[in-house]
Amino acid sequence: MDPLLQLQNVHVTFQTTGGTVQAVRGVDFTLNKGETLAIVGESGCGKSVTARSIMRLIPEHSGKISQGSIKLEGKELLNLTEKQMREIRGSRIAMIFQDAMTALNPTISIGEQIKEGIIRHRKISRSEAKKQAIEMLTLVGISNPERRLKQYLHEFSGGMRQRIMIAIALVCQPSVIVADEPTTALDVTIQAQIIQLFKDIQWKTGVSIIIITHDLGVVAKIADKIAVMYAGKVVESGPVRDIFYRPQHPYTKGLLASMPRLDGDRSIPLTPIPGTPPDLFAPPAGCAFAARCPYALEVCREHQPEETVVDSQHIVACWLQDPRAKQVYPDLAEATGT
Repeated sequence: MDPLLQLQNVHVTFQTTGGTVQAVRGVDFTLNKGETLAIVGESGCGKSVTARSIMRLIPEHSGKISQGSIKLEGKELLNLTEKQMREIRGSRIAMIFQDAMTALNPTISIGEQIKEGIIRHRKISRSEAKKQAIEMLTLVGISNPERRLKQYLHEFSGGMRQRIMIAIALVCQPSVIVADEPTTALDVTIQAQIIQLFKDIQWKTGVSIIIITHDLGVVAKIADKIAVMYAGKVVESGPVRDIFYRPQHPYTKGLLASMPRLDGDRSIPLTPIPGTPPDLFAPPAGCAFAARCPYALEVCREHQPEETVVDSQHIVACWLQDPRAKQVYPDLAEATGT
C-alpha cells in the first residue's frame, strides 16, 4: 500500500543571532490511511517543528526546510507555491495547535471561525456552511450547537475549546490531521474524553492522525505506531506494542523507565535520564544520545548510527543493535539487556 504521507530525510534549520540551530536533522516516517502515528520525545527534540514542516508553517524570516521530501499521496509539497499550499492546508491536511487560547480568535464567534474554512475551500453558501458547522459541533460532542455557534472563546471550558479546535480541523474532511499536544493542560478526565473523541472520529471518517506528545500514556491509548525523536532525529520507530514491550534504543528505554506506574512500588523513586540534550547549534559527530547513554561505545561518539531493522516494521538507529557491534562485543546483548 502506498503511504498517504511520507517524509524522507527532512532537515529544518533556524537562523539566530547565536548561529544556525539544526532543529530537525533527517526525519523519515510514513503514514498510511486510517493510521495514528505518535511522535514522542523530550521538549526541544523537534516534534513540533516536524509537524509544522508538514504544513509548511516554518517562519520564512528565521527558518527553512533545508533539504528532504514531504509527499502527500505522492505529491511533493515542498515544490508547491504558497498559494498552492493554502489550498492544501485545511482541506487536505489540518492542524490542531497546542494552545486553543492562542490558536482561536477571541473577538470572533466560534461559528464564524468554523464556517471560515468551509466557505474558503468548499465555496458554498453561508447557510449551508452554518448547517455543516452545526453537524461538526455535534460530531465532537458539544451540546446545543446552534446556540453555541454564536458564542465566543471565553464562554467555553478548556476541554470544549479543544473540541472546537478538532471541529475546525475536521470541517473540510482532510485526509490527515496533525495534533500538536492536544491534551496539554487538560485534567485527566478531559484528556480521556479527547482521546476517545479522536478514536471515534477516526472510526467514523477514516482520517489519518499524527499526534505530537511527550505523554506516553496518551500514546498507549491511541497510537498504531510510534516514532521516538531525540535531538532532531527519529531514533526508533515501530508498532506501538513493539516500542512498549520490546524497546531497542537506550533512549526509548529511558523514557519508558521514567513513566510512573500504578502497579509499581511507590517507595522506589522514578528513574530519570541523566544529563541534558545536546546543543543543536553544534550537534555531535556521532550519536546525539551517546553522552547520556550508559552503554555507549567508542563508535557511538564518532559516527552516526545506521538504521537496523529489528523486524519488518520496527527500526532503530543505534550502534548497540548493529550486527557488526555484536560481533566485536559478543557480550553486548547481555550487558545492555537487548
